[in-house]
Amino acid sequence: MKKLRVLVLMHEDLVPPEKTDGLSDKDVLPWKTERDVLGGLNELGHEIRPLGVHDDLGRLRSALDEFDPHITFNLLEEFHGATIYGQAVISFLELVRRAYSGCNPRGLMLAHDKVLTKEILSYHRIKTPRCAVFPVGRVGRKPKRLNWPLLIKSTFEDGSLGISQASLVSTDDKLEERVRWMHDEFGTDVMAEEFIEGRELYCGVAGNQRLESFPIWEMHFQAWPEGQPRIATGKVKWDLGYQKKHGIETRAATLEPALEREVVRVTKLVYRALGLSGYARIDLRLAPDGSIYVIEANANPDLAADEDFAQSAKSAGVDYPQLLQRILNLGLAWRPAWKEVEEAVAT
Repeated sequence: MKKLRVLVLMHEDLVPPEKTDGLSDKDVLPWKTERDVLGGLNELGHEIRPLGVHDDLGRLRSALDEFDPHITFNLLEEFHGATIYGQAVISFLELVRRAYSGCNPRGLMLAHDKVLTKEILSYHRIKTPRCAVFPVGRVGRKPKRLNWPLLIKSTFEDGSLGISQASLVSTDDKLEERVRWMHDEFGTDVMAEEFIEGRELYCGVAGNQRLESFPIWEMHFQAWPEGQPRIATGKVKWDLGYQKKHGIETRAATLEPALEREVVRVTKLVYRALGLSGYARIDLRLAPDGSIYVIEANANPDLAADEDFAQSAKSAGVDYPQLLQRILNLGLAWRPAWKEVEEAVAT
């Protein structure tokens, strides 16, 4: 295996400290992914350099010139404090003709826009919960075509930001109240999505043209209050104490073979419909009648060693460093427009 110079791009606040002795899991949580990726790449023997950025592309340009990496490993989820600008940094890497890991800018843009994602999936006849959109400043009122209950969330924020049990509403008053709160708290447009009761499934995919799916994962609520809807709130995803209290964990899903094949088929359809590349995790709901609904597509999902994507790959025999190497290889093999032009000129 060729040893590479790898520039690891991340938010400046998430660059792991050199020494982590004595830190608790809670202390490490904010930059756990960054720590794991740096450790895995180091284990592979690559020459690595972490780079933290916030709102200055000059730092990235300087690192590219000075370090001259074979590839940039992208862990950056936002730029200038906005997730919607994340794809612009990858566009910059394409403009200066530098290889990068993960999803291409167009795929990132589509996946981040949950409303546009739904429109594209609906065009391809892929089931997704119906929704209504409330731009900032507009009062939340339920359209007649939607059915209660409704789940209120941002149109483009990730990681269950702003989602709690209060996000699930069943009356006009609660809908208006929650929409107004989301507008005030996050300053983003808000969507009200029909809540699909059922099992929460995740399916990881890696590839550019040829796609590989990993075993389907499922979120389990083992000590959940009776009658309380099972939704992946911010606490469910990120609060370690809350997870322990309610027995929340994710592990391989047990599905009938035919249903498993259908979930994988739908997942790959979503990946291709949105023009994703590199790797992604598709979140789905399996309704009691067997219907499969796509909740959202996560381009460049969390890559921490103990998170769903890496654990699913591990269950398929792909250990963590090997997974990182596959992601690097996919980034080096990706063909953005400038590579196609160079190849055409060369022939």
